[in-house]
Amino acid sequence: MTPLIDNAASRPPAGTLRRRARPQSRWWTVWLFLLPALLLFLYFKFIPMFQGIQMSFQKVRPFLGNEWVGWSNYTAVLNDSRFHDAIVHTLILGFGQSIGAVIGGLVLALLLEGASKTLWFVRTAAFLPVVTATAVIGEVWRIIYFPAPNGFLNSVLGTVGLDPVRWLEDPAIALYSVMAVGIWQGAPYNMVIFLAGLAGVDRSLYEASAIDGAKLRHRLWYVTLPALRPAMTIVLVLAAVRSLRVFTDVWVLTGGGPAGATDVWMTRIYSLGFERNQMGIASAASILLLIASVALTALALLITRKRAEK
Repeated sequence: MTPLIDNAASRPPAGTLRRRARPQSRWWTVWLFLLPALLLFLYFKFIPMFQGIQMSFQKVRPFLGNEWVGWSNYTAVLNDSRFHDAIVHTLILGFGQSIGAVIGGLVLALLLEGASKTLWFVRTAAFLPVVTATAVIGEVWRIIYFPAPNGFLNSVLGTVGLDPVRWLEDPAIALYSVMAVGIWQGAPYNMVIFLAGLAGVDRSLYEASAIDGAKLRHRLWYVTLPALRPAMTIVLVLAAVRSLRVFTDVWVLTGGGPAGATDVWMTRIYSLGFERNQMGIASAASILLLIASVALTALALLITRKRAEK
């Protein structure tokens, strides 16, 4: 008679079973790789942010010790008429740049969408304003806006019989001149997002609408734009975040002038903190800007989410 096989002898040791049952992944390895970046964020972002909150309740006096003043800095910001003007300029500039960049990015995406091998060069050229330093862009546009009759843009106007314009020196149009630069720089960034959205549009929908006799504007309205709704959500949220934090292009082009016509929230904070050494008031204004940015971002997310649910 054949002897029975000893199942206990062929069974692996209990320790081996426990090791096999244990997950092989190590959760702490993820945090180990994230640790350098987290330390940088902690040291250069979160610690300064908490120090800024503390300074917003103090009168900052270098070498003499800070003095606690409570809500006085916030009261000074809210009662400052120049801050009121800066808020209005920020809203006008942010709204105009956001809408213009969204429309411009959509138009560029529709024009440059396709599988042609030659389009990569045009797309790269159109995307260059995004990767170029804002300070360089500002200096280039200062040359374009040169107010003399022989300036580049004024020369173009002169060919059609128009008088030269002081683009950055006239308080009536300086803000809109800065807005045009922001649209020119922001539209290619939105173009890339819209191109990614257009790549996912079902081509059979275009063919079906063409067979049904739909015109180009109907295909754009009823096929393309609904398919771009997720991309539009991303673009609008990013525009809401950027709209209140505009600084570099304004500072390089006009420095907040002429006569405060282009003074925005960030330039006012910079002027108070680093030119007038009123760091406490500047910190209070920065905290208010942070609160407004978070609230605007949350509102944009809420609106776009409700529209997506419909």
